[in-house]
Amino acid sequence: MRSVRWQRGPGSSASSSAGAAGGSWAKKWVLGVATAMLLPLGISLAGSGAIASAGLNPAAFDFWVDSPVMGPIKSRVLRAADGNTNRVAYVLDGQRAPETLNGWEIETNVPEILASWNINVVMPVGGMSSFYADWNAPSNFFGVTPGSMGSATGSGATEAFLAGPGKSYRYDWETFLTQQLRSALRDRLGFNPNRNGVFGLSMGGSAALTLAAYHPDQFSFAGAFSGYLNISAPGMREAIRTAMVDAGGYNVDSMAPPWGPQWLRMDPFVFAPRLIQNGTRVWVAAGSALPMPEDLNIPFPVAADRLLRGSPLEALALANTRAFQVRMMSLGAQNVVYSFPPAGLHAWTNWQDEAYRMIPDMSANIG
Repeated sequence: MRSVRWQRGPGSSASSSAGAAGGSWAKKWVLGVATAMLLPLGISLAGSGAIASAGLNPAAFDFWVDSPVMGPIKSRVLRAADGNTNRVAYVLDGQRAPETLNGWEIETNVPEILASWNINVVMPVGGMSSFYADWNAPSNFFGVTPGSMGSATGSGATEAFLAGPGKSYRYDWETFLTQQLRSALRDRLGFNPNRNGVFGLSMGGSAALTLAAYHPDQFSFAGAFSGYLNISAPGMREAIRTAMVDAGGYNVDSMAPPWGPQWLRMDPFVFAPRLIQNGTRVWVAAGSALPMPEDLNIPFPVAADRLLRGSPLEALALANTRAFQVRMMSLGAQNVVYSFPPAGLHAWTNWQDEAYRMIPDMSANIG
């Protein structure tokens, strides 16, 4: 098992870790915030949420499947410890998803923990800023096809006219995950194509609920960590526009026209009744936008960057998640677990701990 800086097991609570920090934690937080305020706003976000060194897990293997629209797509698969093929979970990445490995494999030991719970782990690779959706068109601005000036790396708005995934072709992720990848896992590995789990962070959290809402035979469990679950709320489309430009130079208008049926179909607040009707077991979580001790026990420039960027993003995710909670409660939903730990930024520290809390519940509701 690859090492990470800390590896609390499933069931550990954020509240207990926050309470144990003491006065030294508070001093570091104040100093970290002060440092953050002095940093230029243009500091790179790359790696700012990391909790472990990037590394390939030798127990996992590449699983390539062709998409008729996107071409060959790599997923990483980690087999269940007991060798079963009945229990399967799809693990979705965030907005800066690289083309090399899934962020959950790079940044956490969550795939290993899932395998130890006798769950087969499927980690799709790539899809930066895609929301794992079927897009309306390849991403472009003003009708200019990107690609004449280099390739996108996820570093910001300067990449709007650079080449990258989903720019020379149209993203077709929902179809891929629910048709081509699902069938290949069944046919080549014998994986159960029904009653799978799916969860993710940020854009992957929103996508997990979408996949479960429209593909209930495939997904009986969905988890959203720091997801944007009320995307039709005032200002949310423009917030997503800004985030997508910053994460690889992508255009939200290429994904879905504003306020049309395609956009509303992606909004968990709108399709909430489907999750109830399907009987999907749902886990939704967001941090408080306050740092965990682990967010501060790192070099000050990294901690400051994490605070400066991770706090407002998590505050937005928290507001969205609370709105979704109110919506589900108004519908009388009895199929949702809500998790709002007292500390947690838009960072891997938060998402790793949330996965630990969620795993027992997912294990009981798949297969």
